[in-house]
Amino acid sequence: MPTIDQQGPYRIFFYSHDLREPPHVHVQRDSSFAKFWIQPVGLVSSHGFAAHELRELHGIVRDNSARYLEKWNEHLRKST
Repeated sequence: MPTIDQQGPYRIFFYSHDLREPPHVHVQRDSSFAKFWIQPVGLVSSHGFAAHELRELHGIVRDNSARYLEKWNEHLRKST
C-alpha cells in the first residue's frame, strides 16, 4: 500500500491489489477513508469525511491527477 502523497493531514495511497480497477487513489485521515477515480476525478466512496472535506479532497485529487496517474502507471508496471 504505497503512499504517493501527503497533503496536510491526508495520506494518499494505492492498494496494490486494486490495480485491476480503473486508476484511483485512497485517502485517509485518522479513521476516515475515501476513494477517488483519477480520470475523470470523481468520488467513489467515503466513510467519516464531512462534505467540506470531500470537496477539499476532490480539489487535491483534481489538482494532482496527472502526477497521481503517472504514479499509478509506474506502480502498475512494477507490479506486472
